[in-house]
Amino acid sequence: MNSSLPIRSPCPPGACTCDREQLLQLPGTAARILLLTRQEEKRLLERLENIQSLEDLEHMQRRLHEQLGIRLEIAPGHNEVRSMRGIGIHIDDLPGLCRKTRQAIPAAIRRGLEKHPEIAYRLLDAHDLFRGL
Repeated sequence: MNSSLPIRSPCPPGACTCDREQLLQLPGTAARILLLTRQEEKRLLERLENIQSLEDLEHMQRRLHEQLGIRLEIAPGHNEVRSMRGIGIHIDDLPGLCRKTRQAIPAAIRRGLEKHPEIAYRLLDAHDLFRGL
């Protein structure tokens, strides 16, 4: 990893299971998730809260994967979708991704969907939820 780039500071001992120290030992792009500093995480969460369209959300999903290796899946849950909590948001396990960040990303997306429910409707429609109505 290029030492000139800022990387995320370590979590307090015992507070997280992100395996940050082991990840620093790996060559190549494996440690790119550590480029998500706390400041950059705040910017990311703000951006996710302020999504403007389904295309914007899908763009953010692609960018998260391209830049940080985070695979984010957003789809209607297995049961009824009566609120934003019914929309399943899953982040694949990724060494180096802090536990709090893993929880904060879906929460920010849900807040964004609550601000713009039309995005949630488009998401549901994209998964054929409204087919046959």
